[in-house]
Amino acid sequence: MFKTIRNAFKVKELKNKLLYTFMMLVVIRFGSALPIPGVRTDFFANWFAKQTTDVFGFFNAMTGGSFSQMSIFALSITPYITSSIIIQLLTIAIPKLEELQKDGEDGRKKIQEYTRYVTVGLALIESSAMAIGFGRQGLLADYNAWNIIVAIVTMTTGSALLMWIGEQITDKGVGNGISIVLLLNILSSVPSDIRNLYFKFVFGQDIPMAALRLAIVVLVIVAMVVFVIVLNDAERRIPVQYSKKMVGRKLVGGQASSIPLKVNTAGVMPVIFASSIMSFPVVISQFIPAMQQGWSGHLMKLLNSGSWCRPSEPIYSIGLLVYIILIVLFAYFYTSIAFNPLEVANNMKKQGGFIPGIRPGKPTSEYLNKILNYIVFIGAVGLIVVCVVPVIFSGLFDMSRISFSGTSLIIIVGVVLETIKAIESQMLVRYYKGFLND
Repeated sequence: MFKTIRNAFKVKELKNKLLYTFMMLVVIRFGSALPIPGVRTDFFANWFAKQTTDVFGFFNAMTGGSFSQMSIFALSITPYITSSIIIQLLTIAIPKLEELQKDGEDGRKKIQEYTRYVTVGLALIESSAMAIGFGRQGLLADYNAWNIIVAIVTMTTGSALLMWIGEQITDKGVGNGISIVLLLNILSSVPSDIRNLYFKFVFGQDIPMAALRLAIVVLVIVAMVVFVIVLNDAERRIPVQYSKKMVGRKLVGGQASSIPLKVNTAGVMPVIFASSIMSFPVVISQFIPAMQQGWSGHLMKLLNSGSWCRPSEPIYSIGLLVYIILIVLFAYFYTSIAFNPLEVANNMKKQGGFIPGIRPGKPTSEYLNKILNYIVFIGAVGLIVVCVVPVIFSGLFDMSRISFSGTSLIIIVGVVLETIKAIESQMLVRYYKGFLND
């Protein structure tokens, strides 16, 4: 990775892109420290510190600490992520969107435009809920219409600005702009998590015990990172043979190829879907005190990951089983969106391709579907391992102040690998251009 970045700085064009990306990230961190006008940041910091739910901790990590500080980037790019998911799901239900998706670059730009509109709408709804809901509890210095409007406009504008910065990084920087913004936000919480881990396991121990605990913590983290890298790159290659055919007076074709089926086809999306569904009622309950009492209060604790795997309250670990089931279901659901075996089989048949030993057409589709179901299950199990291990440690050792999670780890590894590949591909294109010009 460092070698790739070092080589990129030797190329003027790529060096400018890296510096542009770095300057945009500096702007983001600067904005994350600017408070919203009329907001009592001390009140919200105290409120946030008293929360026992992991929902707000993860959301705060996704916003790079902007949420707990109530800065202008308090919503970060979470509305954009939600908007992208909604638009992606709507392409299945709305034929017009499906046609746009298949319409090349023009269709992609139109879908991107719709995504921006939905992002601003979601940011407006979320900022309104936060300004009114938290404002009544003391967030605003003066709870009046003017301060509410200022807070709503500031948070909505901040989210839209981050979306624009992400798109600029994609166009003028190293690419993967939105992902890089999300990566920066998550990494900004890592130093505080490391400090909390140190005080939890190492501080106050004698030297041999401190060294042993430190080694165990480092070993677990390294093992998880390696596991995520393997899970991210693992794939099953399906061999494909193309038959020879006459084109004019020449016999062409006959080459061998393969269809790479990624084990983790859905990426981090099943985890985000499952977490969103389970955390939504918990977030709503913070604005409705009645939902935190009686049987509904027990249900909220069941849905809250901060209550799982705690020896004192084992009954709430049932929520972890629900979480695992949702991850598996969404892994199959999202993979069915991203990969269509019937469409792939038909395209292969039109191009004269076939899988050795499998007849073209429907048998090929059934074969691909069978293989896909098998590897999707393996990928879902991998996601479960990555997400459940931090939850178990958090419950057993009471690490409620650690915002880092398996979801964060998957995002970090995935974005870093994608960015490195993007830089390498740009370097490769540049070398080819130089070779042709010579």
